Amino acid sequence: MTARKSVAQFYAAGAVWLAYALFFPMYQPVHFIIAASASVVVFVAVSLLCRNTGKPQTEEKKAAAEKKKAEEKPTGNPELDKMLKDGRLAIAEMKRLDENIEDAGISADIVRLEEVSEKIFRQVRDDPKKLPQIRRFMDYYLPTTLKLLNAYDRASSAGVAGENITSTMEKVEAMMKTIVSAFEKQLDALFGDTALDISTDITVLENMMAREGLTGEQMHAQTSPKGGDDIKLDL
Repeated sequence: MTARKSVAQFYAAGAVWLAYALFFPMYQPVHFIIAASASVVVFVAVSLLCRNTGKPQTEEKKAAAEKKKAEEKPTGNPELDKMLKDGRLAIAEMKRLDENIEDAGISADIVRLEEVSEKIFRQVRDDPKKLPQIRRFMDYYLPTTLKLLNAYDRASSAGVAGENITSTMEKVEAMMKTIVSAFEKQLDALFGDTALDISTDITVLENMMAREGLTGEQMHAQTSPKGGDDIKLDL
């Protein structure tokens, strides 16, 4: 679709002519020239303002579209591609529910679920070996969460107050913090291997530094060659 150009500058220039004509006699050449000059200045200023305001938005939309296109590009792994597709659909459904549900607390929880879910899918896309770790998340936790939120959406939009409706909403509200925590723990679990590798590296580094006398108050190395300036390395 071709982007529509702004016409604000034309309206602004016309407004200048109209405002000037209300206070000054336009039949006099000097006032006509002043009005024309003022309208040109306003036209240029508004044109620049519209261009500068619209450009970042266009670039931002373009960048978002390119990012989305890259994320939707097939990976060559059918199981991974299905997971990513299901993930995109789930996040789209979360966005829809967030727009429908008026409760600020539930809305904030949904936004957090979107953020964590996107990070989970990104982690698995970057490292497909982690796919088995989120099977239960994809098969049960995610669809069940969407089911609960849809039930809350229907109950909140029913337009009547009743025991069943109130009970449904209260149960979902009470469960949301637990669900958010579960999603965050799922994301944290995906970093288990990385955390183990880092811990191992730190342990090896500490042992090497201890053997070299570089731990505690000896966290420096000194070399004093004869006949030269001292060379000191502080860590």
